[in-house]
Amino acid sequence: MSRHDTTSTRSTAKDAAPAPEDPRKPDSPDDLHGPSWRYVARRTLREFLKDECTDLAAALTYYAVLAIAPALLAVVSVLGLVGDPEQTLNRVMDLVADLGAPEDAAQTVEPVIQAVTSNSKAGIALVVGVLLALWSASGYVAAFGRGMNRIYEVDEGRPIWKLRPVILLVTLALVVIAVLVVVAMVLSGPVARTIGDAVGLSDTAVTVWNVLKWPVVVALVVVAVAILFHATPNVRQPKFRWISVGALVALLVWALASVAFGFYVTTFASYDATYGSMAGVIVFLLWLWISNLALLFGAELDAELERGRQLQGGIAAEETIQLPPRDTKASEKKQAKAAEDVARGRALRLAHGEPDADQEHDSDSPHRDG
Repeated sequence: MSRHDTTSTRSTAKDAAPAPEDPRKPDSPDDLHGPSWRYVARRTLREFLKDECTDLAAALTYYAVLAIAPALLAVVSVLGLVGDPEQTLNRVMDLVADLGAPEDAAQTVEPVIQAVTSNSKAGIALVVGVLLALWSASGYVAAFGRGMNRIYEVDEGRPIWKLRPVILLVTLALVVIAVLVVVAMVLSGPVARTIGDAVGLSDTAVTVWNVLKWPVVVALVVVAVAILFHATPNVRQPKFRWISVGALVALLVWALASVAFGFYVTTFASYDATYGSMAGVIVFLLWLWISNLALLFGAELDAELERGRQLQGGIAAEETIQLPPRDTKASEKKQAKAAEDVARGRALRLAHGEPDADQEHDSDSPHRDG
């Protein structure tokens, strides 16, 4: 049994846990006392290391990268459907150049984009790209759920027929939010002014949008984080919160870490000299890893705040967070199979004449005369 699969972390062991909204707990983190906050802060840092969140972030980065290629295929296919292939190729290559991609990387990307945009079957590529992007992104959501289960100290008890639809729904919601964020980012500056002129909006309206788009983007990201934190773990959490302390801290840590990492890359690092045309890819992967670290740290903080609320309410949560699981069927099935494997192993050992440890100990003990 691994360190993350113990009796206390099984969902069946928490089936009788207090209700998520147990009246003994403080209503919100604002009601926590000073000692509770200090305990939460220390425990968050220790659990972040104990749960091996750096490894979890690396796994999440891998799944995120898997979702990027199909998503780009879908986007380029859309451009090929709605525009002239040659103009589409030129626009995409201009964007690649504006992003600072090395010339070797641009030359590698250009024939791929040209093949997709000039292909008469761009519609098929779009459908395939969307389906692959959705499936690949669902791998990220599933991995995030496994990480959340580790953070909340519970195993996955939901059967596949119940878990998979939840993962796909969460993935679909996140994809929609991501599209809205991209649209909001693209519809700015000259693009926003051109569209505003086309639909008859005044310059004032376009200027207002260029300012308001940033709060809109932040709000969309907060909603995405809230959905991830609430829907993915196998625990019945307190009522859904559009924004939590952990989500806010995650976004703050992500922003600060991104700025610090950008400063480090531009000032001290020499990725171009070391990695050549792969420098942009390496920097992007490191940034994705840092982003996932920030998300996991925020999730740890939310989990430890829940533990702090339980402890202050007199609930025994010092060893494991006391939240009831959403389901235990899969956990019960895994435990039954594990017990069956143990029984078969014991039968195999006894069939070869190996005595039990207790019997061997008794046989080695000297007999006293009466």
